[in-house]
Amino acid sequence: MNRLFGSSTPKPPKATLNSAIANIDTRVSSIDVKLAALNAELTGYQTKLAKMRDGPGKTALKQKALKVLQRRKQYEAQRDQLQSQVWNMEQAQTMQDNLKNTMVTIDALKSTNKALKKEYGKVDIDKIERLQDEMADLLDVGNEIQESLARSYDIPEDVDEAELDAELEALGQEVELEREFGAAEGAIPSFMQDEVPEFIDEAPSAAGKVKEAAG
Repeated sequence: MNRLFGSSTPKPPKATLNSAIANIDTRVSSIDVKLAALNAELTGYQTKLAKMRDGPGKTALKQKALKVLQRRKQYEAQRDQLQSQVWNMEQAQTMQDNLKNTMVTIDALKSTNKALKKEYGKVDIDKIERLQDEMADLLDVGNEIQESLARSYDIPEDVDEAELDAELEALGQEVELEREFGAAEGAIPSFMQDEVPEFIDEAPSAAGKVKEAAG
């Protein structure tokens, strides 16, 4: 039927580095088993040779031991070659994995770069600058309002303390002068006297003013 319809047999899957490494590891394990058997055989020969005297029997046994030793060296050489192949393939596998990881990283960077460009394209720098300027203006207005609310209404902000001290000293001198020159006993200093309104006929007595001042 396959010949009539021209269908071909399915191709075997291509070998990968992992499958090749696993295959070689299996061969190395098989060689290790053989080497263990040869080592055991050599140990037996060595034990027997150590107990035998020189002679034809010992020489024949020694030849057998030499052949086993030769076979062991051949297996060891094969194992070393296979292990070198495994090492090279593992290095190639590592490079391949690193390359895959690098490509994944590059794809991620490209996607991130594209997304950032898309998002930054929506940002208007001029609008941000205008917003910053408006915020600065609002902060200035707020500071002016706070300064205005904190302003004192009783004493002007530009009052000179030196002028106040001079005025206070002058008042003190005026009091002393009025006490020394012509001020009647119990009189009130001029700066403490109230002006009498025009609609009052008589000025209040000095004693009343002193009581009011003392009170």
